[in-house]
Amino acid sequence: MKNGFIRKIYTDQSLKRINIKIKQMGKTKWNAISFQNVRIITTFIVAIFVLYITNLGYVFGPIAGIVWYYLFYYIFLEVPVEKRGRKLNKEALDFFEILTLTLESGRNLENAIEIAALNVHSELSDEFKKSLIEVKLGKSLMEALDDMKARIPSETINNIILNITQTEVFGNNILETMYNQIDFLREKEILEIKGQINKIPNKISIISVLFILPLILLIILGPYLIQFLNN
Repeated sequence: MKNGFIRKIYTDQSLKRINIKIKQMGKTKWNAISFQNVRIITTFIVAIFVLYITNLGYVFGPIAGIVWYYLFYYIFLEVPVEKRGRKLNKEALDFFEILTLTLESGRNLENAIEIAALNVHSELSDEFKKSLIEVKLGKSLMEALDDMKARIPSETINNIILNITQTEVFGNNILETMYNQIDFLREKEILEIKGQINKIPNKISIISVLFILPLILLIILGPYLIQFLNN
């Protein structure tokens, strides 16, 4: 009865979309229904609050409620997912380098993943550990890795996992695949560093405009202001 009532409020499509994002957040107490419940309750609170504190509350209240409804999704889902994606990308190079070194020693893919996950302490290695647990519970390694992609908010890492699984399925040289992926990660990291360096002049310009330029104007115009005030 309760689930039927909930289904009338929230569409399956919206719950599915939210559930995908929640999986990508990693460790969280949210589920799709609790997220939507809090989202709607806080939307009503914001709308009622604005309704009572402003003279035109009947106009601004609903607007504030609608803005908060969409802002809530961005703040509590989009931002944490994007942040986690950036963190996983930073962890990727270390993990896949260890994985490649383990494969070079002659281990099969499953053993190599297990060794890498045990020796690298990161959120990415935790995700691989979850996949290994699923393998022990009866899934094939390829199925577990494929399911893992739903929990990873990084297109880069998901492409690497896809390449690994395809290499295993088609019997290609996995070491060659890993060498290519590591080269790609290194180039990507270098490009990101260069991008951050290129942004420095813009940041300096903004700081100059906001702080240094007003100070210079104050020094130049200071005597005139003092003279004007004395008169």
